[in-house]
Amino acid sequence: MSMTETPANASAEVKGGAVPYLFLKGAAKAIDFYMQAFGAEEAARMPAEDGERLMHAHIYINGGSVMLNDFFPEFGHAEAAPAAFNVHLQVKGIQDWWKRALDAGCEVKMPLEKQFWGDHYGVLRDPWGVEWSMGETAA
Repeated sequence: MSMTETPANASAEVKGGAVPYLFLKGAAKAIDFYMQAFGAEEAARMPAEDGERLMHAHIYINGGSVMLNDFFPEFGHAEAAPAAFNVHLQVKGIQDWWKRALDAGCEVKMPLEKQFWGDHYGVLRDPWGVEWSMGETAA
C-alpha cells in the first residue's frame, strides 16, 4: 500500500498482547522494508508536520501489531540505537520466512538451526539494528 492509499490517521486495530513500538530513523523506509522482509501489512500512518518523518505508524506482521515512528529530538526523543531486546516471530514455514528476510537485506546474528529445546530458531538484524528472532516448533 502506498502512502497515498494509507489512512492518514493513527487508528488501527491493535492485534496481540504486548506490542513493540520501534523508534527508527527513516520509519517510512522501515515500513517498506518490513513489508518485503516479513510480509508486513500497513494499517495506519500519521506523517509529522515536517512532511519527512512519521509521528506514528502501525503495521501487522505475522498476525500481530508493531508500531513505529521516527525520532523527534525536539520533543526529547533523541536518536539511539536499538539495544537489549529483539522482536520474536513464531512462524510456520520458517525456511521461507528466513529466506525472505535475508533476501530483503537482513543479516544473520545467530544461524537458523534446530536448538536443544527442539525448535528451529535463529536471529536476524535489520538495517536499522533491530534484532528479529524467528522460531518454529519442531514437528
